[in-house]
Amino acid sequence: MRARHLWLVVLLTLPTLLVPVTAEQNAATAPDRGGANTPRPFELTIDGIMRGPALVGYPPSGLRWSGDSQTLYFEWRTAGEHEPATWAVSKDGTNLRRLSDEERKSAPPDGAVWDRARRRALAAQDGDIVVIDSVTNERRQITRTTDREENPRWTRNDTHVTFTRNNNLFIVPVKSGSIVQLTDVKPKKREARETASQKFLMEEEQKLLEYARQEAERKKKREERQKKDALPEFELEERQAVADAVLSPDDEHAFLLVSERADDAKTADVPTYVTESAYTGSTATRTKVGDAQQRRRLAVLNLETGKRVWADSAFANQGSAKTTTSGNGDSGNEQETGKQTGKSDGREVRWNLPVFPPDGAMAVTTVRSTDNKNRWIVTVDPETGATRAIDELRDEAWVREISAGASPLSVNWLPDGRDIWFLAEHDGWMHLYAADATTPGAKPRALTTGRFEITSATLAPDKTKFYLTSTERHPGERHLYAMPIDGGPRTLVTSLTGSHVVEVSPDESTLAMVYSYTNKPPEVYLRPNHAGAEARQITTSTSGEWRSLAWVDPELIQFRARDGIEVSARLYTPDKMGKRREASRPGVIFVHGAGYLQNAHKYWSTYYREYMFHNLLASRGYVVLDVDYRGSAGYGRDWRTAIYRHMGGKDLDDIVDGAAYLVKAQKVDPARIGVYGGSYGGFITLMAMFTSPDTFAAGAALRPVTDWAHYNHGYTSNILNEPQSDPEAYRRSSPIYFADKLKGALLICHGMVDTNVHFQDSVRLVQRLIELRKENWELAVYPVENHGFEQETSWADEYKRILKLFEQNLRLRKTS
Repeated sequence: MRARHLWLVVLLTLPTLLVPVTAEQNAATAPDRGGANTPRPFELTIDGIMRGPALVGYPPSGLRWSGDSQTLYFEWRTAGEHEPATWAVSKDGTNLRRLSDEERKSAPPDGAVWDRARRRALAAQDGDIVVIDSVTNERRQITRTTDREENPRWTRNDTHVTFTRNNNLFIVPVKSGSIVQLTDVKPKKREARETASQKFLMEEEQKLLEYARQEAERKKKREERQKKDALPEFELEERQAVADAVLSPDDEHAFLLVSERADDAKTADVPTYVTESAYTGSTATRTKVGDAQQRRRLAVLNLETGKRVWADSAFANQGSAKTTTSGNGDSGNEQETGKQTGKSDGREVRWNLPVFPPDGAMAVTTVRSTDNKNRWIVTVDPETGATRAIDELRDEAWVREISAGASPLSVNWLPDGRDIWFLAEHDGWMHLYAADATTPGAKPRALTTGRFEITSATLAPDKTKFYLTSTERHPGERHLYAMPIDGGPRTLVTSLTGSHVVEVSPDESTLAMVYSYTNKPPEVYLRPNHAGAEARQITTSTSGEWRSLAWVDPELIQFRARDGIEVSARLYTPDKMGKRREASRPGVIFVHGAGYLQNAHKYWSTYYREYMFHNLLASRGYVVLDVDYRGSAGYGRDWRTAIYRHMGGKDLDDIVDGAAYLVKAQKVDPARIGVYGGSYGGFITLMAMFTSPDTFAAGAALRPVTDWAHYNHGYTSNILNEPQSDPEAYRRSSPIYFADKLKGALLICHGMVDTNVHFQDSVRLVQRLIELRKENWELAVYPVENHGFEQETSWADEYKRILKLFEQNLRLRKTS
């Protein structure tokens, strides 16, 4: 009973009780589906915390409705399972059950492509194409081959399906019929060259012998017939492949996304020392930033005439968005003149496949410059390759894009077939825009504005409104809003404090939600889609043991940085753990990873082990600050790009200023402050220990980037450009150049099979520290761990070392 009382205390202190939808709070008392009836009280220890999902459970994901809106499906991994299973529940919250493996095959899969009626789900599974009727649960196997079929799409009013196989595009009727190959994409033929002698002999033979002359004429006619009946050809240059392809709605053109492997690029290998064979293995991972990169172009093939053109990128070489014409750059009829490389003589760009309006009359796609400074939305003429820019976004730092609804692009069509809608950072915040795609020179119009961000947008099933997820209510919350399709007032749909990932049923009668709060892990909820409706909690992922402890609801605070900017952070204090406030106490600053990520928010953190560790630290008398430093997500463009050309600049200033806040506002001893974090957080920890050595007495850098010139291209080139063109940005942003300033105690932890931030990063830093004759550091290696640890024992060992580092160097005094 005591454990239940503790859990009720947590619920009664949640801010969510201030909102009127009381049944949603009451849903938190749903029965435990996986724990013991009488759980033992939880002991706040490193070993207990690092049980991870065995303690807090796995979050449900992949919400999707059946076409009749009667059944919700989702993925959920429960206690004791090694992988997620598919679960189903009725719209009223009853009949929750785990599907058998056989039943799962007939359920609509997560990530499927739905038909317009939102009833049939199309997917590629194990290299084959399947269609599943989500109402009758009928599964139709479209292909079953040893080849790999991918990229399925609906076409011809949802009566047919297209897919790709071995660089080619295929089509097949859904009900019955044969698979038809639409294209003949193959490597470019090596031209046969006849010597003068061979040519002379062939001509003389046909002059002398009637039989030879007749055979030559018959051969010519056969070749002409074969050419007439042949599939439209597209020849690939060396290292080129078709990554994806789509059929235009009029059946006349195939749009081919052609990728080209980089020439002379070098891939870093990661050795694996612990293997089942007992021999050292190796995994090929990635290139390093600035090395030659894969190129991606858009080609169009006329399926009737065989004409081939490349989409024109002349707009990328103009000062502003203008209409372009065929014949410039690499567009027009270059295939017919023998130029079939798809290479541009101007600025390099990366293309995406187009999306089409309901009538299929136009093709619109997005293009991004390889220097990351520009994004264009353009129309593409399939006959000439000519393009016209509808919208251009330029950022002197780097352009940010996010997907628009079901489209893999950041653009999609409105029902009128004239306007497109897209998400863009035009005013410094991610907002929803619309633009007339049919009228040259038409300006985009903002459908939302304000100092908040739209994190996702979906056109409602009735096509009259948008469902938007945004930070409008608070930067640390995610709520669903409904808004008319032309913009206007937004109606708040969700109300609980925290985060809501919502899937609206096809008939719009019911909301399925994955909801979480700061100290409440994600669970599935169902509620009617109307104001004041009660919500019902469907899943309970946490163990009873975890729920037996009153986990801290950290205070969300702001402190003023040196440049006057308010910085958000989570604050954990011993007071909340029932500890007496001391005149002077130790402090720890946690630095989240990923760079562009938000952690000072009001919902469950992906850093849930760290969240529990901060509870433990607070119980031992530490004050812990978890900072959303400059570069973090959720605060607009200027916050995002404040680290451009200098990682370890403004972001590190915020961490150091956070330490000053702890001293001033929380009575933390300035000589007893530690810092730790993983990945980007590990990088910042190193920069803090090396460039602000008098601020931090101890630091733990986990899987840290030590030299940005050794990290990947996609992430790093956004922020620091390329090392060969901007070496100063890399030198001032890389900890290895400042290792000589180390004073405090440093712990470095790294998985040896890290395919993201390579173990080599820490090895090179260790060599630098050895050469500098530094002594106050140690390295802990984890032989079987990748970037994200999986083994409970590795997690426990790592965090025991971190705790020992802080206990020994921050000289924690005994507290009552």
